[in-house]
Formats: sequence, C-alpha cells, structure tokens
Amino acid sequence: MARQNYVFTSESVSEGHPDKVCDRISDAVLDAFMAEDPYSRVACETFATTDRVIIGGEVRGPASVLGRIEDIARECVRDIGYEQEGFHWANMKVDHYLHAQSADIARGVDADGNKDEGAGDQGIMFGYAVNETEELMPAPIHYAHKMLQKLAEVRKSGEQPLLRPDAKSQLSVRYENGKPVGVTSLVLSTQHESDAQSSDDIRAIVQPYFEDILPNGWITPETEWHVNPTGQFVIGGPDGDAGLTGRKIIVDTYGGAAPHGGGAFSGKDPTKVDRSAAYAARYLAKNIVAAGLAHRCVLQLSYAIGVAKPLSIYVDTFGTGQADDIEIERAVAQVMDLTPRGIREHLELNKPIYQRTAAYGHFGREPDAEGGFSWEQTNLVEALKKAL
Repeated sequence: MARQNYVFTSESVSEGHPDKVCDRISDAVLDAFMAEDPYSRVACETFATTDRVIIGGEVRGPASVLGRIEDIARECVRDIGYEQEGFHWANMKVDHYLHAQSADIARGVDADGNKDEGAGDQGIMFGYAVNETEELMPAPIHYAHKMLQKLAEVRKSGEQPLLRPDAKSQLSVRYENGKPVGVTSLVLSTQHESDAQSSDDIRAIVQPYFEDILPNGWITPETEWHVNPTGQFVIGGPDGDAGLTGRKIIVDTYGGAAPHGGGAFSGKDPTKVDRSAAYAARYLAKNIVAAGLAHRCVLQLSYAIGVAKPLSIYVDTFGTGQADDIEIERAVAQVMDLTPRGIREHLELNKPIYQRTAAYGHFGREPDAEGGFSWEQTNLVEALKKAL
C-alpha cells in the first residue's frame, strides 16, 4: 500500500538560470525555423558561459534562418534581463555551428511511399497527472514554479528592482492521508543587486509573494526558510555557472514525482518523440484523471527510430483506477493515433510554440490561443469514457 503520510520535495529554476538561458535560445531557434517552415527538422543545443554563447546542432529548413541566429540569441538574453558585467546581451560573443541533418536519420524519419513517418529516435517517454492541484500536477513542483514566475514578474515590472534574473526555488511539502497540506521547508536562492546584502533583506522582499501563492495555511511558524543560504548572490547567470541545453529535465516535468524517460525537450522539433510523445503521454494521463477514471496516473510510451507505431503503452493508476489499467491502455490506443505523425497532427505541434515552454515547466500550463500547451487540454475526456 502506498504511503499516506510523508514529505516530498521538488525544485524549480528561473528563466535566468544558466541552463534555462540555453533552453530558451534553443527553443527560440526552433521557433524561428517552424515559423518559416512548419516541417523543419531541428535539433539545437546551446552552451553559455562568461559573455559567450555557442549554438550547435542539426537542422533542415529555410537557410534564411541561419543568418538570424545571433540576433535570436541576443534577443532571448535581453528579454530575460541580462545586462551585467560578465554576461550582457549586447556584448556577449555568439557563435553557431548548425549544420545539415544526418541523411541516415532523415531516411528513418521521413515518410516514403507506403512507409509512414517514423520516430526520430528510440526511447521511452512518461506522462503523469494527479488530482492534488487544479492543473492536475504534483503540488511541490507546481508551486515551486509559481514562486519563481512571480519573482520574474515583479523584477521585470520594476516593482522589485533589487532582484536579478538567476534564481532557484525548492519546496518540501507535507502530505497527510495522501494529500498535500503544508510546507515544511522553503529554499530560495535568488540573484540580487549588491545593495541588498543579507538573507533577511531578500526574505522580506519575497515572503509576501510566496504567502499569496501558496494555499492558505501551508506556511506556518514551523516552516523552515532558507533564503540565499550562502549570504549573498550577486554573480549569477552564465557568468557564475556555465549553462547547457537539456540539463533540467526533472524541473521541466514532474519534479521527481513520476518517472522520466531521460530525453530532454528544448531545441527539438516534434518529429523527435523525446518531446512530442512526452507531451502526448502527459495529455493522455491528464485526460484520464480529468475524466475521473483515476486519481493518479502514469503512462509510458516507447518507440524505435524509424518505426511509426509505439512499441508499447503502459498505464499505472496506483490502485485508484475506476477501470482495470489494461482496459485504460486499450482505450488510450483507441482515442489517439500515437504515431509521430498522429501526435503532431492531433496536438498541432508544427507551430512556433516552443520558446514559451523553456522555463517554469512544460506541464500544468494554460493552453493558449496560438496553440501553445495544447497537450494541457482535457478534450479527450468523453472519448475515453466512451471507449471504456
């Protein structure tokens, strides 16, 4: 039987974290290609360090985009807010080494004659949903993201001019009878201007925002606060710590509350099932929980490079299912075409919608009018019920 009383911890990082700067640039490059040709192929990686950004990878798409790579990178860094000595959007050096996609990969992925479009790689992907928040996300990662989103908002608006872009949060949530009920400890490290030197200064700035974000009663006199535990955090961003695309896969997904297949998302076009099938798995798991078929659900998909159909579909509802897990697996296969082409078309993924996913999680976000976060819709509820 699953534990009912425990403490679980998840972390988030801000858009100014070095790895997230790199995710943002990689996804901005992807969006630039998708905007000009929705069927572009992109696998873009970014590395950032002191006043330097290096972009590499494989692409197949409009050559005109290649001439704009440097401008794209600078605009990302400018929007994040880096204008500091050691990492400044106008002064940093930008190099890119994007080259043509491998013909061997293209041969396996491209549709040809009677061959459907194949998966862009082998791998396993997981989706997860749980009914402990409105967004059907685990509470620790959900609120860890919200805390940093709020700090970015008040920093950019000028409401809190002492804050700077780089930040990390960590939330330890206490569960009773399987439900989240409070915060045992809260950790925040946030970059700041040198004017604000003490941890107490920073706590005074952030505490009112966090108390508004977290559910009423979750912060108590017993909650432990660790704000800028080293004392100060002035040198931040890629000048303080090098960044790389794809190093925050647990932050991007479920904060450790569910398995992860291992593949990162940012910089990859939707033929790469690392990304698109992970989105499909979340979409299906969320619709299973939204339909009332389970309180909690993890769903796994697996693929082989060049093969269209998934090799397996696995569902675990942790004993909370209103139907047998094997019956839910069968229903899932009925309501959605899980080939790479089927996923792309069902979720309308051939759009420039990826830059917005680069920080604060790929899941638990509100679907938008441009097609972003389409995998967060709950429009399969009735189809799943009917299939069962």
